[in-house]
Amino acid sequence: MIVALPCRSIADMPARHCQQTPLPIAAGRANAAHDVRRNRARSRVGRLRASASLWSSLIAVCGLVLLAALGLCASAQAQYPARGLRVITNVPPGGAPDIAARVLANGLSGALGRAVVVENHPGANGGIAVELAARSQPDGYTLLVCADSQIVINPQIYLHASVDPQRDLVPLATLAQNMFVLSIHPSVPVRDFAGFIDYARTVRPPMAYATAGDGSQHQMAMESLKQRAGIDLLHVPYRGGAPAAMATVAGEVQAMFAGTSNAPQIQAGALRALAVTGAQRSPSFPNLPTIGEFYPGYEITIWLGIFGPTGIPAPIVDRLRSEIKRLLNSPDTRQALNRAGGLEPFITTPEQFAALIQRDYQRYGELIRRLGLTGR
Repeated sequence: MIVALPCRSIADMPARHCQQTPLPIAAGRANAAHDVRRNRARSRVGRLRASASLWSSLIAVCGLVLLAALGLCASAQAQYPARGLRVITNVPPGGAPDIAARVLANGLSGALGRAVVVENHPGANGGIAVELAARSQPDGYTLLVCADSQIVINPQIYLHASVDPQRDLVPLATLAQNMFVLSIHPSVPVRDFAGFIDYARTVRPPMAYATAGDGSQHQMAMESLKQRAGIDLLHVPYRGGAPAAMATVAGEVQAMFAGTSNAPQIQAGALRALAVTGAQRSPSFPNLPTIGEFYPGYEITIWLGIFGPTGIPAPIVDRLRSEIKRLLNSPDTRQALNRAGGLEPFITTPEQFAALIQRDYQRYGELIRRLGLTGR
């Protein structure tokens, strides 16, 4: 009987069991290269899978953050207003924008259940207030009440201003409209509009007239009249309509285009009213002629509006527009505007307001270029 003993080493094994046929050298190298490529491919796949996993995690985190931010934004809009509002105006107390702002603030405070504070920031013909409002957070808590001149006149005169009202402000609503009243100090020896024109043509040195500032509508109105009537007057700018009216009452200047908010001074005899600039006679001064009755086509009407910084969320814009429209339709608001400043509520749709801004921008642009007031 034959017993197979285990081999203690390769050398002890029979050749037919232990000997392997050696591979050619080239084939061995090819297999080694293949193994390297396979290992590299596996490594790249691993890295790609890890990267994909990382990006998936980052996208998931960003999605959660975005959803949380949207939730907070939606919550903030739903809770608006969560604190008090401030309404900036570009004139000192007593001017038409200030009067409209205070009537509006009183009504909004009751409607929104929050305090609404009016801040007066005169200077730079309204530029200080406009810049302050434009650079505020677009969250609906800072609003601007101003006259049309800050929106459609200033940008065409002060070409190097740091803000553009039509780019950096969103129009929310028109508030009120008004017209100017050509008024003189009682010491001027004329009794009516025709007498004023005759006197202005002959008096030397020429009379001085007050305005709310360079480029203000007060100046546009007088310079346009000077051109139509062939008269000469000296321009003296002040920091707002109220200071201009006080200067005229004090006799520092002889004439001005006052607002209907100056009705108390006119009724008291501190100013003598001669004519109005509207297309029709003023309900507050029905006996005064329009300047257009003497110079057809002459017409200067002022509107006041409320604006906010560009970027206010649409739901907040809609809420403000709805509340303002409701207030302007209220008899109490109409009475308050008329009693405080001879103002009439002026209600438009957002589309009508936008069209009004574009129309007046073009209309005053032609006048500004004709008077040579550009490029300051």
